Amino acid sequence: MDKNALKKYAVWARRELMLRVSQRAVFYGVTEADYGDAAADSVNGRVLSPLEKNQRQALIEQIQKKGYQEVIEEVAYTWFNRFLALRFMEVNGYLPTHVRIFTDENNQFKPQILAEAIHLDLDGLDIEQVYAYKESNQTEELFKYLLIIQCNALNTLLPKMFQKIEDYTELLLPDKLLREGSVIEQMIALIPEEDWKDAVQIIGWLYQYYNSEKKDEVFAALKKNVKITKENIPAATQLFTPDWIVRYMVENSLGRLWLEGHPNEELKVNWRYYLEEAKQKPEVEAEHKKIREEYATLTPKDIRCIDPCQGSGHILVYLFDVLMQIYEAYGYTTQEAVASIINKNLYGLDIDERAAQLSYFAVMMKACQYDKRFLRRKDENGQPKVPQPSVYAVQESNDVDRYVLAYFCNGNEELKEAMDTIVEELHDAKEYGSIITVTQQDWDALYARFEEIKEDISFHKEDALQLLPLVQVAQTLAQKYDVVVTNPPYMGASNMNEKLSDYIKRIYPDYKSDCFSVFINRCALLANRNGYLGFFTPYVWMFIQSYEKLRTYICNEKTIETLIQFEYSAFEEATVPVCTFVFSNNHVNKKGCYLRLTDFRGGMELQRQKALQAIENHECGYYFEQSNNNFSKISSAPIAYWVSNKVFNLFESEKWDIHGKACIGMRTGDNDKFMRMWYEIESSKFILKSQNASEAIAMKAKWIPYNKGGDYRKWYGNQTYVVNWENDGYEIKENTKKVYPNLGDNLGWKISNEPYYFLPHICWTDLTTKGLAFRYFPKGFIFDCSANVFFADNIIQALGCLNSKVIEYFGNILNPTMHFKLNNFNSLPYIECKSDIDKINNFVKECIEISKTDWDSFETSWDFQQHPLIRCASISRQETEADARKHIKDMHYIEDAFINWNNECNTRFNQLKSNEEELNRIFIDIYGLQDELTPEVADKDVTVRKADLQRDIKSLISYAVGCMFGRYSLDQEGLIFAGGRMEDKFAYYGGTFADTQNYQLDGTYTFGELGSKFYYLPVEGKKSLECWKVDADNIIPVMDDEYFEDDIVEKFVAFIRTVYGEQTLDANLHFIADALGGKGQPREVIRNYFINDFYKDHCKIYQKRPIYWLFDSGKKNGFKCLIYMHRYQPDTIARIRTDYVHEQQSRYRTAIADLEHRAANAGTSERIKLNKSLKKIQEQADELHAYEEKIHHMADQMIAIDLDDGVKHNYEIFQDVLAKIK
Repeated sequence: MDKNALKKYAVWARRELMLRVSQRAVFYGVTEADYGDAAADSVNGRVLSPLEKNQRQALIEQIQKKGYQEVIEEVAYTWFNRFLALRFMEVNGYLPTHVRIFTDENNQFKPQILAEAIHLDLDGLDIEQVYAYKESNQTEELFKYLLIIQCNALNTLLPKMFQKIEDYTELLLPDKLLREGSVIEQMIALIPEEDWKDAVQIIGWLYQYYNSEKKDEVFAALKKNVKITKENIPAATQLFTPDWIVRYMVENSLGRLWLEGHPNEELKVNWRYYLEEAKQKPEVEAEHKKIREEYATLTPKDIRCIDPCQGSGHILVYLFDVLMQIYEAYGYTTQEAVASIINKNLYGLDIDERAAQLSYFAVMMKACQYDKRFLRRKDENGQPKVPQPSVYAVQESNDVDRYVLAYFCNGNEELKEAMDTIVEELHDAKEYGSIITVTQQDWDALYARFEEIKEDISFHKEDALQLLPLVQVAQTLAQKYDVVVTNPPYMGASNMNEKLSDYIKRIYPDYKSDCFSVFINRCALLANRNGYLGFFTPYVWMFIQSYEKLRTYICNEKTIETLIQFEYSAFEEATVPVCTFVFSNNHVNKKGCYLRLTDFRGGMELQRQKALQAIENHECGYYFEQSNNNFSKISSAPIAYWVSNKVFNLFESEKWDIHGKACIGMRTGDNDKFMRMWYEIESSKFILKSQNASEAIAMKAKWIPYNKGGDYRKWYGNQTYVVNWENDGYEIKENTKKVYPNLGDNLGWKISNEPYYFLPHICWTDLTTKGLAFRYFPKGFIFDCSANVFFADNIIQALGCLNSKVIEYFGNILNPTMHFKLNNFNSLPYIECKSDIDKINNFVKECIEISKTDWDSFETSWDFQQHPLIRCASISRQETEADARKHIKDMHYIEDAFINWNNECNTRFNQLKSNEEELNRIFIDIYGLQDELTPEVADKDVTVRKADLQRDIKSLISYAVGCMFGRYSLDQEGLIFAGGRMEDKFAYYGGTFADTQNYQLDGTYTFGELGSKFYYLPVEGKKSLECWKVDADNIIPVMDDEYFEDDIVEKFVAFIRTVYGEQTLDANLHFIADALGGKGQPREVIRNYFINDFYKDHCKIYQKRPIYWLFDSGKKNGFKCLIYMHRYQPDTIARIRTDYVHEQQSRYRTAIADLEHRAANAGTSERIKLNKSLKKIQEQADELHAYEEKIHHMADQMIAIDLDDGVKHNYEIFQDVLAKIK
């Protein structure tokens, strides 16, 4: 079965049907905007028949009640359902007429029903009408007529799938169904006939895929805080359960129930996913023997099974299969078994009417599969009497008429009390579905009243009979079941609408985190005391804190029989990690069977194969046996089934929370306002290593280092953010009081754990997709609520242990999901280090230093000093004797510098890995986990960076740009300038007579060099022209040719020449170009990088907070230039306009005139080339003309910026003239 083809068809079919249905509505004068007079006799000049008039009125009435889009969606889906059902029946030969509806006997799109029309024996068929259509060659109309007649004829046999079509549904049946490309033709063409043969799950997949776009729309709305309404709950929560998971749940619930009382090896052989019970202790066996004796009294007819979230009926269908095997093993004939299963055993509920239709249909088709004459069953009078299953859509009582209710009760107080209760309990039932609890009633008396009414002649009769589905649903929700198997809806509390959320908080307060957890509890209430329940749910309930009460409930009151935990992303249809499990509805201290498939990536098929291997071979390494009672030995009782008794006992030792304080920090209340990346702000307002708030105030610090968690990284790093803590956080505190006035001066709920600010600590990030990683933060930091921190009694030893495999192992036991919370940390077992203390301290200190060196080697660190390819150039290749004879000095190759840098990185990497393995060895011994763990560390888990040629060359280019702007300097290490006055840090060389009088005109410097303008960092013993020259006007053009003296490529070449020497310049430029991966001459490759990729890389490195801003005219590259945000002045844009944009416009005009003149006098081939160049420059000129108008407007405003406002705010001011941040 090609699921991609199914999805493609179903998604398209929904759109197509909605379009065609809406076109039919327009044909009858009904649109979303208007529908005119509901009682109109004619529409668009066409007189309506009485039937059409009634149907149109019914359509308008429904639109007024539900809305236009809802009705169109409903009708489109109704026809989709019917088309699927008819196709399934014709392929499998289940149509009573044995005449195909859509194809001929060769599966060609030539409806057999058209050829056989005059020979059909269908209730309601008007043969005269058939002849009339044939004689007038109205084949399309004949087909629609026969389709409706066939659906109506099936109503007698399959009433819940084929309701009588006499309302607006018939009116909106799409036109042109026989054309090529119609919904029916595409169904035949795209889905092979083989896929329909007795594979009723195809209906389920098509149902899910049909709803997939609607589901996407619902989830897109959630991002805008639009909650899931009752109409959208089905689309948002429907997931088709994989077939083998269904088999696993049913075989280990229904199958186990039967085998416990009726051992049968032949039955068991058929159940591939059945897990044999673990060997139990004698006392457990004795207790279980009593339960088996109860099971032994059951006959097949006694077993009630329900799926309260049935969807399209996949679980019910396999329950049917297993029940058939049980019945036949018990001695029933096939026909007897089928009727009994339909009448006695199977129950299903769903909140969605359309899903219930499909589920009902699936069960009925399963009956047909076993009994080919099932749909031809008749009563003693020869009338059709096909057994009907108890498969329903949840009904709500909101519209029940009190007069109809009074008629039904007929003055009987017992009936009145029962119906009043049902009406009250099923009010808003579509909001809540099967989680509603319903009181038991005298159902026989209620059904007896319905039989009386059928014989009555009251005008309330038909309306009263409409109460029957309400009573049927109520009974289904009230009675008990031996087996409950379901894939419940997954919907977190934050996504629920208000009604549903309030109901769950009131009725299920301990399970309110998600709908699925509510259903686990509700299903347990539906089941008999010794019943079995099977589920397919997210596995978060097994570990995280918000489901602790659910775990306690299951562990203390139920017995997990078997559970499979899947790999995190195995279930492709959902965005959550899942598990499937079966528990018995009583508590016995027995061992359950568990399969841990978390290490096997590759989707559900691989998971299936691994599950079968484990079922057949318990020595596979991922099969476990565990008792429920052990789980409570660990705080919050995670379902850590794979853990040994030794580890369970470790969790009963001391915890980390008595050896320090673990906590979270501040919620600023407005991160955009109060938090920045450190490189956004003026460096003079940023203070490192404050001892406390008082010292920060004394130093007049505004911005303080802020620990916000960050990426997976051990030992040191993720030091990027700063927070506005001026005057002891005055602005943040005042804002908090304003937003939360009820807090008064007690701000600890938001500004948490303030006494611990500025103290050294250990941090880990809450999000742990790559694993646990702990880092050291020195004094001077405030910490955020997303940063989990620990203030340890002994911070060095604590960090060593926390970054060991021992703690990672415990962490995966406590919570192997994507998060590791404070409560998980506080539950970690602690064993005091009594030996190897000095060794631990030395290893940890070295790990911190190694990680810090790595972190500081990149310019996003505030302790960055110099680019490593410059630092490593000082130890470049040795001078050869030939070089020495030629007195060649300062010859440095970037290639050699990279080799040295690569060696340095590898040494650092290997040393850190070795240290971590030694620490692992020590702590594994301390905790006695030699049987569980080995000390080896995988390369992927070592969190210092290796050399990367392209990345490192790009970062060298970034550093060069920083030097051009004065952020860095070749004359001094570290950050040089990040805000303030340039004159306070640099000297200025203006090319005046006074500037040049110290230089002789001996050819050492050209007149151009002597007359240039630049800033420089004064260096003792160096003249100004010998120092590194910083761009004077903070504007560096980035053009596709060398139009300007301060062209960025020429500045970069000068940078390479200055650092590595003239002798190696060409070799070094070639090396850079090769690393960038471009084609052409080195300068050309470098220029293309600056034009096309530099800014994207800069934005990425600086996390979309660029400090160099790219003024960009557009895609034609008419004009680009970079400025340094920290040197921006109110006249910067004016200078860009007058000194660069106008000059470039003049160049373009000159170039255009020259090209036009040359093209006019050139030969054909030359003219083509010249015109191509002319076209390019003309487009650039036009683009720059439009850009000049934009920049003119801004230049006139002389806009000032405040660096404290950060990049995001300041960049938006100039967004019309700046490149988009990507």
